[in-house]
Formats: sequence, C-alpha cells, structure tokens
Amino acid sequence: MTTKITVETLINAPVAKVWSAYTTPSDIKQWNTASDDWHTTQSTVDLRVGGIFSSRMEAKDGSFGFDFEGTYTKVVPHELLEFSFGDRVASVEFMTGAKGVTVRVVFDAESENSIEQQQQGWQSILNNFAKFVEARQ
Repeated sequence: MTTKITVETLINAPVAKVWSAYTTPSDIKQWNTASDDWHTTQSTVDLRVGGIFSSRMEAKDGSFGFDFEGTYTKVVPHELLEFSFGDRVASVEFMTGAKGVTVRVVFDAESENSIEQQQQGWQSILNNFAKFVEARQ
C-alpha cells in the first residue's frame, strides 16, 4: 500500500489569487523551491484534464537538476487539482474559509527519501508559496 503524505498551509488571500499563483508558470518560477540554494528555471502548465505540467528545478550552483512533471487528471477551478507524476499521484485542494484559503497537498511517498524528508520538502515549497502569494497582496 502506498503511503500518503499531507502538507498544508493557510494563505490570507482570495482564492482566485491563490489559484492563479499556483497555476501560472511565471509565478511558479518565483515560489517553487524547498530551499534557498535551489530554483525553478522553467515552468509550463497546460491546465486541463490530460494536460501536462513541468517545472525544471535546479541547484543554483549547477550541480544537480531535474524535471518535476506530470499530467492533470482532474481540474476544478479554484477548488481542486489532481495529477499523476510517474507512478505516483497527488491532489491539491483549495478550501476557502473565514481566514483565507487552506491549500492542502496529498501525495504518494517515494522510496528514495524518508517520509520526514519528503514531508519537510513539500511543506517548505508550500510555505514559500504562501509567502509569495501574501507578499503580492
């Protein structure tokens, strides 16, 4: 059975702005990093079921890089994204509440890194996302 990992954050912004920042390639390049020594150099998004997304993530010193890419399997604007990447799946929920939008990401764990490392990395990216959106208010 595949282990599911959940990360989430609350963002003080309207859901339309949160959704847009999560799905716009130029925005993704600004926030999609788990640490300051990495960056996203390219991003593409074909936001429809069957559409492909890709983000090129690289160490700033050029020592390593990889493409994080997948295919959207469900798109409900301002509410839900589901996608497959490799043999794994993930969902991103956008839940509007009194204090803003909770973004919850649930994804299949992989076997190369510990559950804790994966959770910390994805949470760090989500925290950067929240800071990016709130700074634009």
